[in-house]
Amino acid sequence: MYACGAFLAGLVFGVGLLVSGMVNPAKVLGFLDLAGPWDPSLALVMAGAVAVGAVAFALAGRRAATLLGAPLSLPKAGRIDGRLVLGSLAFGVGWGLAGFCPGPALVALGAAKVKALAFVAAMLAGMLIFEVAERARANGSDARQTGSSA
Repeated sequence: MYACGAFLAGLVFGVGLLVSGMVNPAKVLGFLDLAGPWDPSLALVMAGAVAVGAVAFALAGRRAATLLGAPLSLPKAGRIDGRLVLGSLAFGVGWGLAGFCPGPALVALGAAKVKALAFVAAMLAGMLIFEVAERARANGSDARQTGSSA
C-alpha cells in the first residue's frame, strides 16, 4: 500500500511539473530573468505550491501518524546557519544556470531530455561529494572527541 501511495504522489507531482512548465528550462530561465523578458507565470505555480504545502503541513502537524499508519515526524529545526545559506545559494545558482531543479530534472530525464541527463549526473556527483564530506566531518568530530577524553 505504501508503494502505491508513493507512486501516486510521485505521479501527481510529475504531472504537475509537466503541466506547469517547470521541466522546460527556457520557461524557468524566463521566470528568473528579471532584467529581460520576464515570464511571471511560474510565480503562480509557486504560490499554489506554497498554499497546498501550508495546508498539508498544518494538517500533518495535528497527526501522530500518516494516513497509512506510519509514524509521522516533521522537521522542528528553525535555525538558519551557514550550511543552510550555502546550500540555498548552490541550489539557486544551479537552478539559474541550468533552468532545472531536482524534481523537474528527474521528470525531464524520464522524458529523455539530454540536458537533464547532464544536470542529474552533476546533481548526483554533488550529492556524493556532500556525503563524503559529511562522513569525513563526522569522523573528524569523533576523533577529536575521542582524543580529548583521553
